[in-house]
Amino acid sequence: MDLLNKVAIVTGGSRGIGAGVVDKFAIHGAKIIIADISLDESETFADKLIKKGHDVYAFQTDVTKIDSVESMVSETIKRFKTIDILVNNAGVWAAPGFVNRTLSEPEDWDITFEVNLKAVATVTNAVVPHMKNNSYGKIINIASVGGKIGSPLNPAYMASKAGTISLTKSSALEYAQFNINVNAICPGFVWTPMAISIEEQAGSNQPEFTNMTPREIYDSLVAEKIPLGRDQTPEDIGNLAVFLASEYSKNITGQAINVCGGTNMD
Repeated sequence: MDLLNKVAIVTGGSRGIGAGVVDKFAIHGAKIIIADISLDESETFADKLIKKGHDVYAFQTDVTKIDSVESMVSETIKRFKTIDILVNNAGVWAAPGFVNRTLSEPEDWDITFEVNLKAVATVTNAVVPHMKNNSYGKIINIASVGGKIGSPLNPAYMASKAGTISLTKSSALEYAQFNINVNAICPGFVWTPMAISIEEQAGSNQPEFTNMTPREIYDSLVAEKIPLGRDQTPEDIGNLAVFLASEYSKNITGQAINVCGGTNMD
């Protein structure tokens, strides 16, 4: 699956799932903009990949700010002349302090919808004109199996990811005429910095997890809920992203594909 010289933007690409996607794209020859709110983390990660011979550039981007997004897109065009692939990965679990709450508060709804859903539309809208000009594009939105099955633990996050799946389908219909594929990846259990926050919240509010570390909680859930008996890695998500960004997926659009070890089957 060759991505040689394809130009990709990955939001939130400095760590977690985003870093897994960036790493796999680099291995397969893509030129990559890491668009992340943390410039230090992005530059550190980019430097590691550059030393391996990959063409990667870090650009500080706040996906909730239109001016920031437009600056990032302009910089991408300036450096690489085109945009072939967009991965909308930037996301949040909840507002600060959620670890001590048992219910989603208004601030949780605000931030999850602002980052996980509205920003997907903002970045997509900034990139799509360049894809239309080329009659080519691959857009990959990182959603979640939680967007399909829901959860009482954080309905704001689950609803934001359900919205991402719906937006993926609408975008796929809107942009199909321009030869732009739009798909979503729905990860299950992945050990990332976000997962630590999730398990900390579970440990604070669910008696069965009292006195367990976040990793112990995570491992217990993996053993209980995943039929294959193993968790997913950022690289697993990256592997599917490479496929969806390649020509092997040219007739796949509007899909929300699970990478969850069988936790959710549809």
